Amino acid sequence: MDLRSYTRSYAQQDNLLASLSFFGTFTVYFSALYLAISQADRWYIVLPAGVVFAFASVRLYVLQHDTGHHSLFVTRAQNELAGHVLSPFTFAPFEVMKQNHNLHHANIGNLEHRETGEIHTMTLREWQEAGIWQRLVYRLYRNPAILVPLGSAFTYFIRYRWPKNSGRFGALGVVLHNIVIILLLAALYRVAGGQGVLIWLFFSFVGGMIGVFLVYLQHNFEDTYWDRRPDLNPAEAALQGSSCLDFGWFFDFAVANITLHDIHHFNARIPSYRLRQCHYNLPEEFALRRIKFGEALRALSLKLWDEDRKRLVPFPA
Repeated sequence: MDLRSYTRSYAQQDNLLASLSFFGTFTVYFSALYLAISQADRWYIVLPAGVVFAFASVRLYVLQHDTGHHSLFVTRAQNELAGHVLSPFTFAPFEVMKQNHNLHHANIGNLEHRETGEIHTMTLREWQEAGIWQRLVYRLYRNPAILVPLGSAFTYFIRYRWPKNSGRFGALGVVLHNIVIILLLAALYRVAGGQGVLIWLFFSFVGGMIGVFLVYLQHNFEDTYWDRRPDLNPAEAALQGSSCLDFGWFFDFAVANITLHDIHHFNARIPSYRLRQCHYNLPEEFALRRIKFGEALRALSLKLWDEDRKRLVPFPA
């Protein structure tokens, strides 16, 4: 059996498992939000409840990402409906998010189409040829203290109000999506006041930081994959250019297994609730590399793709 045939055996949707994941995550999301708001004067309750809410927010985003691949539920219509329902809670307009993400999958590892990726990467040669201002901007952009918090605030609260390609993939949907978010904010303000709105927004921002951190690690590690056509190998780009983050079973569960990103890029039809089983049941001849937490943190120091050494490297001295 080859790897594609093996992964195809896990690309089976199950509406029961999908519903448990979908409604279960929403239950945790709203319960944690209610607890944080109702106990707003008790920081020792608000903080853990807020962290649970933040991870539930990440999980909702991953489930919406699944619906964009039509891999969560059985039918296309079910996935499309679920994707639109999730949209206001993830701050990501469904149709545009789906189309842009599919472009990312189509161009994974392609140095000539880096605009389809979430985190921009310069090559070492481009860095050496860049002027002082371009270098300064890129240094600031790739600084984790800026990339993670500002990336969260900018992406989820500003950029997603009008994402790239909105005019091409669904301007009306983006407008309606933004109106629904405003209505949700108004309803929450009416029920829980300004404090409730601030708690929702702050811990959504924390969830966004978790999301940006994961997005960075999914494709930015030392022996990732970049190349140019005609040498670009799509299968190798999917597997080697995407990471498997080994932070433990509970973390995988908390983020709906988006940590198992190599198998996901190789076969995007595998639903999130089967990704871990698929990866950890791999036959020995298909064994894939896993990145532990310490190595993941060290990967934050890697900034440039060295085309000669085929490695992601730090800034030169």
